[in-house]
Amino acid sequence: MRFILNEENKDLEKRADEYDASQIQVLEGLEAVRMRPGMYIGSTSKEGLHHLVWEIVDNSIDEALAGFATHIEVFIEADNSITVIDDGRGIPVDIQEKTGRPAVETVFTILHAGGKFGGGGYKVSGGLHGVGSSVVNALSTELDVTVHKDGKKYFQEYHRGIVGEDLKIIGDTDLRGTSVHFTPDPTIFTETTVFEFDKLLTRVRELAFLNRGLRISITDKREGNEKNKASFHYEGGIQSYVSYLNENKTVLFDTPIFTEGEMDDITVEVAMQYTDTYHETILSFANNINTHEGGTHEQGFRTALTRVINNYAKQNKILKESEDNLTGDDVREGLTAVISIKHPNPQFEGQTKTKLGNSEVTGIVNKLFSEALQTFMLENPQVARKIIEKGLLASKARIAAKRAREVTRKKSGLEISNLPGKLADCSSNDPKQTELFIVEGDSAGGSAKSGRNREFQAILPIRGKILNVEKATMDKILANEEIRSLFTAMGTGFGADYDLSKARYHKLVIMTDADVDGAHIRTLLLTLFYRYMRPVVEAGYVYIAQPPIYGIKVGSETKEYIQPGPEQETQLAEAMERWSQGRSKATIQRYKGLGEMDDHQLWETTMDPEARLMAQVSLEDVVEADKIFDMLMGDRVEPRREFIEQNAEFSTIDA
Repeated sequence: MRFILNEENKDLEKRADEYDASQIQVLEGLEAVRMRPGMYIGSTSKEGLHHLVWEIVDNSIDEALAGFATHIEVFIEADNSITVIDDGRGIPVDIQEKTGRPAVETVFTILHAGGKFGGGGYKVSGGLHGVGSSVVNALSTELDVTVHKDGKKYFQEYHRGIVGEDLKIIGDTDLRGTSVHFTPDPTIFTETTVFEFDKLLTRVRELAFLNRGLRISITDKREGNEKNKASFHYEGGIQSYVSYLNENKTVLFDTPIFTEGEMDDITVEVAMQYTDTYHETILSFANNINTHEGGTHEQGFRTALTRVINNYAKQNKILKESEDNLTGDDVREGLTAVISIKHPNPQFEGQTKTKLGNSEVTGIVNKLFSEALQTFMLENPQVARKIIEKGLLASKARIAAKRAREVTRKKSGLEISNLPGKLADCSSNDPKQTELFIVEGDSAGGSAKSGRNREFQAILPIRGKILNVEKATMDKILANEEIRSLFTAMGTGFGADYDLSKARYHKLVIMTDADVDGAHIRTLLLTLFYRYMRPVVEAGYVYIAQPPIYGIKVGSETKEYIQPGPEQETQLAEAMERWSQGRSKATIQRYKGLGEMDDHQLWETTMDPEARLMAQVSLEDVVEADKIFDMLMGDRVEPRREFIEQNAEFSTIDA
């Protein structure tokens, strides 16, 4: 092979010669954190901002896990800074041998420094890398720490991770514990530095559930937010958590089953309760960290649950020896469970800690939970029978759904090669570019089909209100033509078989009328997406179109459109005044349905990517989302009526 040295090669050769030691950058102290903050907190968006709070709170929680802290307080200060106070032992203030500086200063200024590396400071801890406090310090314009310890009050402050003054004693005290106050750096968090009370509240409540007996409170001291404060204390721990998750559901038995055990220094807690719903809610935690992707502790629980229930059913002749065992899906239908383990050395996948990887945990959880569940079922035969009967009903529905799926495929159901006849597909095959508009009614569907850009926009009209999947079994869901058409058009499958990589569109747009019926259809669709197509929601593919509610016309020409919302009447009055000048007399056109718009109007107001307004649906809190869907779409009327009574005044939809 022969290389020709041309001018470009000469330039490369020159630059190669210039690459020497002077170009190797050495970052001192916490400079690396400020240069690459995403490596330590995930991102510098809203999520990363709130992550700072949890890094400090988790240190206080570790004091509670060690048996020293009983109360943690979180304050959003008037200037939008954060203060976290605990009554633990207080961060050590004596000199740390290796650094020659006070231990508290070492913790806040040096990465991978802390009491969680086997030195005896903590038996169990969530933060294992020793980077939490120092990272928060590096990403804050100002941070100060006050330590109450041994009758003295110590204080030190930092600026963007750099020590202000040496640690000093500022008084005497009868208290003990640590107070950390910090202000996020706006040059790092350029998107926002404003903390959301509700987001912090949710995690604070969760921590109180996970740490039985711990009191944890949050207070918003910003102007106008005086009512934003709460304090949580649950002696029932995760058993209370399950009751909270099921408060809008009809349960099969009153008190959640609770088991607790310890093996090889690993503590396992499981609380579970069955409801009459068709969905499972399983939350798993390791050292208070929400393992969203599950892991070995969840695997051990699932295996034990299926085996114990089947064994009991066979031994007590509820399930015949000749009959097939109930599957995992069968025994988990309607189940709400919380699994929490405390491990001295947990192994998580990545810094974000969303999946537990310790292989030994599977067997430990399996053994401890199996023994406890077997004992419970033997001591509570009536409850055990209810659980098994629930699984048997799920099994029958699963078999019926399988048959319906097979029939559906034969008749043109869920195969991509045979798309629904009413789908007006687009010409592009690139999912990243394509959009599927789900449109209410044939009239609006006709306008949308005529007005769309056929290259990348597909239209799927649906007739009226689809089935409420919150109260339906899978066989009934698959028998619904509208839902089947949607599954087929997306090409992803559904439920446990959902495969996001097969999505034919990366924008799934709900486009309904701006009235009560339109809102109901939208809610039914969102329930379907959340329960059976959740990955598409988590990926941010779901959008809600925002068609205008009013058009301002001068003569036959529409001059301006008004979007629905709390300011719609004010905007309408201002527009009328703006267009009623001189001889011009403006009139109002009220759009009660998409079908009232011409195709070009629908395009320019609702479908044109250059001009349209769409709301993206995001999933930030699975627990809260579950509770909302249970309340809005479930069997119990009372919670729904209460919600409507409390929130009707905020509605912007005309009846």
